[in-house]
Amino acid sequence: MANKKHIPLEDLEIYRLGRKLSKLGWEIYSELSWQDKKIMGDQFITATDSFGANIVEGYRRYHYLDKIKFFYNSRASLAEANDYWLELLKEREKIKEDSYKKFKGLSEQSSKKLQNFINSIYKAKNSIS
Repeated sequence: MANKKHIPLEDLEIYRLGRKLSKLGWEIYSELSWQDKKIMGDQFITATDSFGANIVEGYRRYHYLDKIKFFYNSRASLAEANDYWLELLKEREKIKEDSYKKFKGLSEQSSKKLQNFINSIYKAKNSIS
């Protein structure tokens, strides 16, 4: 049996991007009024944090398809945070333009890295089949 190299979670770029996204999401959330937090902010920060949380949960799974299911959940959470809640915050003028652009850029980078990560899991699965 080949000796597989284990990569610590903290060394995964996609994990570090998730943490950065959560930090930036929290900065945006923290500037909202109580009412805006209740209406939009709670959903925004939950979806943002869910991106990274699903990365961790999937990474700790042992079966390839189980891992991928969580990475797909992560991708969906990122889309919810970025494509819906962030856009709604901007539309309602509840977010600063620079914060919006930073989140958009980091979200786009995270999305690409996540897709590459998913592809690598499929590749690893297919190499042992």
